[in-house]
Amino acid sequence: MSRAPVPVAVNTFREAIRDRVLYNLIFFALLMIGAAILVGQISIGIDRLVIVNLGLSAISLIGLVMAIFIGVGLVSKEMERRTLYSLLARPIRRWEFLLGKYGGLLLTLVVNTGFMTLGLAAALFYVSGPFVRTDALILVAVYFILLALAVVTALALFFSCFSSPMLSTLFTLGIYLTGCFAGDIREFGDLTQSQGMKLMSRVVYYLVPNFHNFNVIAAAAHGESIPLSLVGENTLYAALYVALLLVAASAVFSSRNLK
Repeated sequence: MSRAPVPVAVNTFREAIRDRVLYNLIFFALLMIGAAILVGQISIGIDRLVIVNLGLSAISLIGLVMAIFIGVGLVSKEMERRTLYSLLARPIRRWEFLLGKYGGLLLTLVVNTGFMTLGLAAALFYVSGPFVRTDALILVAVYFILLALAVVTALALFFSCFSSPMLSTLFTLGIYLTGCFAGDIREFGDLTQSQGMKLMSRVVYYLVPNFHNFNVIAAAAHGESIPLSLVGENTLYAALYVALLLVAASAVFSSRNLK
C-alpha cells in the first residue's frame, strides 16, 4: 500500500493541534467535568452516576463539534489557501490525499478524546476514590464515542468534497441527528397505516448510520454490562460505513474539476 497518505495525515494533525479552538473546546469539556464534581457532591448517593453521565456526554459533544467543524474544512481550506494544487502536483493521488486528511483528523480526535478521558478519570478518582471493575465500562463507552466520531468525520469529509463548508455542516449534523433517532423513525413508520411512510422510514433506518447503537453512556454510568458481541458489531459497522463513505468521497473528489 502507498505511504503517500502518511505525510498528509501528519501535517493535518500538526495543523489541528495548533488550532486554538481545539484547546478552548478541550478546556470547556474539562470545565464541564469539573462542574460534574460539584453536581455530584450535591447529589447524595449518585455522585458517580452524575460524573460519568456528564463527563461522557461532554466528551461526546465536544468530539462531535471537532469532527464536524474541522472535518468540513479539510478540503475547502486547502483550496482557499491554494495549497491543494501544489500537493496534487506531487506524486500523490486524490484518494491518497483524502485518506491522509481523514487519518490526520481521526488521530487528532483520538488524542483529544484521550485527554478528556483522563480528565474524567481524575474527577472520578477525586470523588469516588480507587477505581473498581465496572469503571472499565467507561473505556468501552469512550471507544464507542470514537467509533461514532469516525463515522461523523467520514460524513463531513464526504460532503466537503462537493459542497460549501456551511452546507457540509448542515448535511452532516442533519444526518447525525437523524441517525440518533433512526430506531424511533422506524417505529413511527411501522405505527402508521401508510405503506409509503413505512417504506420511507425503513429506507431512512437502513441508509443513515445508526448512531443510537454507539450510545452506551447510561449503561456505563449505571455499571451495567455491555455485551462483547456489541463491541464487535459496532466496530465492524463503523469500519464498513467509513470505508463506503471514503470510497464515495474519493469517487466524487476524483471527478471534480479543481481548475
